[in-house]
Amino acid sequence: MRTRIIPKMLNDEVEEYLTRNDIVIVPVGTVEMHGGFPLDSETVVSEAFALKMAEACDGLVLTGLPYFYAGATASGRGTVQVSIQEGIRYLTGIAESLLRQGFKRQIYISAHGPAHMTVSPMVRDFMDKTGTPILYMDMIMQLMRNGQDVFKSADTFHAITVGAYDMLGRLEDVPLTTKYEHQEKQSCAEFDDVFALAYQSGSIGYYFGNPKDHMSTPSIPTEERRKELAEEGKETIQVLVERMNVPHIAEQMKNLEAYNQEIAKRCPWVPFAQ
Repeated sequence: MRTRIIPKMLNDEVEEYLTRNDIVIVPVGTVEMHGGFPLDSETVVSEAFALKMAEACDGLVLTGLPYFYAGATASGRGTVQVSIQEGIRYLTGIAESLLRQGFKRQIYISAHGPAHMTVSPMVRDFMDKTGTPILYMDMIMQLMRNGQDVFKSADTFHAITVGAYDMLGRLEDVPLTTKYEHQEKQSCAEFDDVFALAYQSGSIGYYFGNPKDHMSTPSIPTEERRKELAEEGKETIQVLVERMNVPHIAEQMKNLEAYNQEIAKRCPWVPFAQ
């Protein structure tokens, strides 16, 4: 294929694809302060994973979704903060459009920790409304589950970030900097016990008090070091996508839809059967 990224495709190319398959991967991002990385770094990481996943399962990628709930980084003036409810409504509209277009297997992914608060409610409500099971994959969870042997420290995540920019042809957007490397505790560290009472920023509201709180950034003093990190990151992304076994996930989504339809026949009171 010339490209798998829907905004770069011709309408004819999308329609030809839909004659043989129905998979779309939707990376959900943020624009938020991120240490020495550009504000859209978590969007770019998600888009890079989405592209590799699409290649693995013959899917397409819907890019261009960077503005969602950021969370504690709203203390940075570069952060675009969209409410969780607004994000749910927006994603629901996109999911409904994609379904009308013919994309029955929709996979939403994000490398942003609090994204589950936006995407998971949409995924479950969408099922009750349409009877179509769409999927959310938390990339942080996938990194922890499938990459413990390669994910040895935060530096691995930083390499993934640089590699993602390189994969999307944007390596030079990562600035050469040593300013944001640090080992200090976060300014809000005294509240970690409360933050840990629910998953990924879902326990209580707070904001970061220091731009270095999210995230410390490795020293990238030269173009050579930046390229070295990019190569490490691209290799890690490839390994992680292979371990996810995306073709199996896509097949399971099809199987689950058939299962759900049988459930609806036996239990006509389930929401989408009404």
